Amino acid sequence: MRQPGPGRAGCTRRGALAALPFASILNAADKGRVLPTEARRYLDPATEFPVDLLTDPAHSSVHPQPYLRSIGRRGTFFLFSSDRGGGYQAYRFELRSGEIRQLTDAGALATSALQLLPEDRAFAYIDGRVLRAAAFTGLRERDVYRIPDDWELGDGFTVALDGVYAALVEKKGARSRLRLINMARGAATTIAEADGLIKHPIPRPRRASVLYQRDDGLWLVNYDGQNNQRLCQVNPSPGAALWSPDGRQVLYLSGRDRNVALRERTPDTQQDRLLAPTSQFVNFARNADGSVFVGASGNVGSPYLLILVRAVRRELAIGEHKASDPRSVAPIFSPTSQRIYFQSDRHGKPAIHSIVLDKFLEKTETETDPEKPDPPSEPKKS
Repeated sequence: MRQPGPGRAGCTRRGALAALPFASILNAADKGRVLPTEARRYLDPATEFPVDLLTDPAHSSVHPQPYLRSIGRRGTFFLFSSDRGGGYQAYRFELRSGEIRQLTDAGALATSALQLLPEDRAFAYIDGRVLRAAAFTGLRERDVYRIPDDWELGDGFTVALDGVYAALVEKKGARSRLRLINMARGAATTIAEADGLIKHPIPRPRRASVLYQRDDGLWLVNYDGQNNQRLCQVNPSPGAALWSPDGRQVLYLSGRDRNVALRERTPDTQQDRLLAPTSQFVNFARNADGSVFVGASGNVGSPYLLILVRAVRRELAIGEHKASDPRSVAPIFSPTSQRIYFQSDRHGKPAIHSIVLDKFLEKTETETDPEKPDPPSEPKKS
């Protein structure tokens, strides 16, 4: 496998670009430009796990919220935001080559609201007040919805897995509302409104309802605005909740300080049970079948990334995130569970990192080698 680096500068156009100062490359083009790989590998000082630093920490690179689908279904690319061209723009990272392609030319990109649409042929993003959908082929865009002038973007945006509707939070002063948007027509309705914060809206898989978070706990509301009810009190919540793969249960963190636990609640029966205590998780993600979790610890003395096996309730530290704000780490599994991505500013500005876990976790999908070949920072396996 090729190692990261500029290659043989002078032999190809890409090599010539790699030989130029990085600032010169940034001024060369805008939307659609392709940048050479920045990836390099290091060993985690605490665990000696190999870690791939995929983006240059001289520039801020931000991963979307863990509950947003930002990794291609075959695991060959992912989306992120970066300020490497001045203001933040959306980029696509190709795992086979390590190349980075700029996708947008936005005036005010919402870095946490970047998501793939079904079939991986397009993506959605928010630029200022405008929700847009853009195709990867030709980067053609269309405006889907515009936030009214007397409201502004709140904390949260998610497109349902089927791509039909999106849930978007808007705020006005101390008041928030949850909007349901038809992605084809752009029509929007308010399905929940309250004083205080509404955040982290997540449409329920296979059902017409949206999970969201308020100051006093987790709430669930139908697409028609009916049955708006609080599921459980989580105050303060260490991080966003997630749906189980089949949409039957809500997975969430409960507690604070040293007593943070991962719990599971079934909205249809109101049953709530403990899944496992955690090492002070402040955010988490599940793998594709919900058998393993990854979390970022908020413990200042042990700033670890840990995987938690549901069946045995045991944790394994895979590395130190060393982020100045653990809540920004946002770890997430690849579709096959063979890789974890996370964000950290341990080497400078926030950057995207990756750890391969193929020696510890079984694949959760059966597609033929969806993540091979690995990024150029990885040696060829024997």
